[in-house]
Amino acid sequence: MSENPYAAKPWLKHYDEGVPTEIDFPEMNIYEFLDNSTADFGGRTAIWFLKNKISYKKFKDIADRLATALVDLGLKKGDIVAILLPNFPQFMFAFYGILKAGGIVSACSVLHTEHELAYQLNDSGAEIIIAWDAQIEKINNVKNRTRLRHIIITNVFDYGPSAPTSPPEIAGTIQFLNLIQKTKPNPPKFEINAKEDIAVLQYTGGTTGLPKGAMLTHYNLVSNALTLAIWISNVAQRGKDTALTTLPLFHIYGMTVCMNTYIYYGTTIALHPDPRDQKGLFEVIKATQPSFFPGVPTMYIRLLERDDLEDYAKDLRSIKVCNTGAAPMPPEVLKEFEERTGATIIEGYGLTEASPVTHANPFAGTRKIGSVGLALPNTETKIVDIDDYTKIVPIGETGEIMIKGPQIMKGYWNKPEETANQLKEGWLLTGDIGKLDEDGYLYIVDRKKDMINISGFKVYPREVEDVLFEHEAVENASIIGIPDPELPGSEHVKAYIVLKDGYKETEEIQNEIKEFLRKNVAPYKVPKYIEFRKELPETLVGKVLRKDLKEIEAKRRGEEV
Repeated sequence: MSENPYAAKPWLKHYDEGVPTEIDFPEMNIYEFLDNSTADFGGRTAIWFLKNKISYKKFKDIADRLATALVDLGLKKGDIVAILLPNFPQFMFAFYGILKAGGIVSACSVLHTEHELAYQLNDSGAEIIIAWDAQIEKINNVKNRTRLRHIIITNVFDYGPSAPTSPPEIAGTIQFLNLIQKTKPNPPKFEINAKEDIAVLQYTGGTTGLPKGAMLTHYNLVSNALTLAIWISNVAQRGKDTALTTLPLFHIYGMTVCMNTYIYYGTTIALHPDPRDQKGLFEVIKATQPSFFPGVPTMYIRLLERDDLEDYAKDLRSIKVCNTGAAPMPPEVLKEFEERTGATIIEGYGLTEASPVTHANPFAGTRKIGSVGLALPNTETKIVDIDDYTKIVPIGETGEIMIKGPQIMKGYWNKPEETANQLKEGWLLTGDIGKLDEDGYLYIVDRKKDMINISGFKVYPREVEDVLFEHEAVENASIIGIPDPELPGSEHVKAYIVLKDGYKETEEIQNEIKEFLRKNVAPYKVPKYIEFRKELPETLVGKVLRKDLKEIEAKRRGEEV
């Protein structure tokens, strides 16, 4: 490799006072976060949900009971358990209960279609799933195509203010609440190798292709959560703050930033199950007075658009810090939100393969708007040539971001070739394009090649194209993202389709194709626009040139290309 101009780590001198440049991380099971916070703050509210308060002591008791029950069901150390839950307390109980039993968590999106759910269950090999009862039809429809042996279901009201004492059993399933009530806490004792043992199998599209399971070890997750806790230590108080959690916990951002870090801190986590319910979000803020509100740009944009924002302005003043990531934050939105709420928005950067956080702006020090901030303690960054990762580009020049640190995944589950493509001697090739300035602040110039960003959700064109090709009328197809004019930084999915002979380019066939996609991919992946074409731009070997399609769209918008 060429000489590394980033070896001097210019970002270190811009850390907030009290933030160390190196941290000695304990090698522990992440469930010890819950044990430790319960020992320190057992009577404190751990979870606020639908006005119901669950203490750390109660949280630990439920997790311990679940761990015991899972072992009784045959779970062995290293077995994978799927979670298919929105932001209910049961997600947190399941996460920590699985780890306490020695299992591995594989969190599934509640937006998954049957096709997507079956893929993840089969790829992971999960034999137990803990799921929302509203998803039972989906699970039953794929069960025979998977290795599932036990389906544990739960309801939104099970840990709400009016929880049922004994919910009715549903054939072929186990009721979560009944399982907890009849099981005495006696979790197993076992040794772990924190740097090798997988805690979470988190599915991601990586940079291309079908979703892959990023193997995140206990050490990966513990180091990332502890680093974030230290990063916010100047504005947070252990055992005293409340944090609003509306980001989905099945997403790695929500899992680390909104759950694990706050459990370590003994924080009260105010759960809001539906980020689209902004009125409900305001009511949670009013009731809980949170200090922290992690989100994504779309969330802040939507709140600013509300006519009743000023009615809640006094309540919003409790918020000290808003973390944002997953998509670019428009500077004008950041400025307006801060002016109207009094909160400080801190931009950061990360990816699933990094547990996820690698960079963040300082809280007290220089915050550069438009930058995603500084590499975290123990984390190294370099920018390399897009076509040759062994060539390191000078500071200030654009290239692919490479990252090394304790939070970098062990690899992709059962995919050694893909792992070798992304991990190079401990360094992660992110597939993201960026640059570092002379102070070590990172700027994201472009997203992963061809990835589409729908308000922070990732859409990988090939996945949608593969489904499109299954439709009888489709001869050829290509998917790209086009800018959403109403949400800066977000995009819409657009499909370009060549129909087979005998099919006409009508509104009817367009609707038929969209309906077909709705049955096979999550709603946000369904193209908002479909354009029929006689042919698609291709290379000599027949590969569709998405770049050309993007240029066509840019010209239509009057942009220079």
